[in-house]
Amino acid sequence: MVSLDESVIARLKKGKHQFEVFVDPDTALAFRRGEKINIDDIVAVESVFSDANQGDHISESDLESAFGTTDVMEIARNIILHGELQLTKEQRKHMLEDKTRQIVTFIVQNAINPQTMTPHPRNRIEKAMEEAKVHIDLYKSVEEQVNIVMKAIRPIIPIRFEEINIAVKVPAEYAAKSYGEISKFGVLVKNEWQGDGSWVAVIKMPAGMQNDFYGLVNHLTKGDAETKIL
Repeated sequence: MVSLDESVIARLKKGKHQFEVFVDPDTALAFRRGEKINIDDIVAVESVFSDANQGDHISESDLESAFGTTDVMEIARNIILHGELQLTKEQRKHMLEDKTRQIVTFIVQNAINPQTMTPHPRNRIEKAMEEAKVHIDLYKSVEEQVNIVMKAIRPIIPIRFEEINIAVKVPAEYAAKSYGEISKFGVLVKNEWQGDGSWVAVIKMPAGMQNDFYGLVNHLTKGDAETKIL
């Protein structure tokens, strides 16, 4: 087990009770991110509290009622994964930056400027979020927050989610080696091999990914492919 002096509190409210455990902040955060860590290396005290700072323990009957078990380590695992983790200042800063980056990336890849039908650069999205004073919640998923962010920045920049179909014709000399990477970029809507060995396809993808798609096609075909938005 870890040192109690270096631990923080993880807490989860279920019904009328609050359940708290002492955990190591770094390994608890890594465990929450999906890393394989033994729960014994995370928990500082093998006890569940109603108020950890005061040392007030939760009864076994309340544990059984809330979690269906009195196994402290199993309950601690549940609290760490689904509850609120008391973070260090540095951890909170890192998590906030990472969550913000994920949200911006999702928007950049899936949204366009409907006036020009082109993707917004990342820095434009970031500036709009800053101007709109968007609050990012550390404990909500990217998917839960994307629509909230979009609603906040829409009065500042023209933006909407869009899917597009792009037709591509790859010359025969590049067709075989390009097929796999291009066809997996999005949804393959059309797939035809021509008599001269060239390959014609239509790929459906999030509109914000079109520049990445053009970059991939140009790289694979040395700029010899033809593309067209349908």
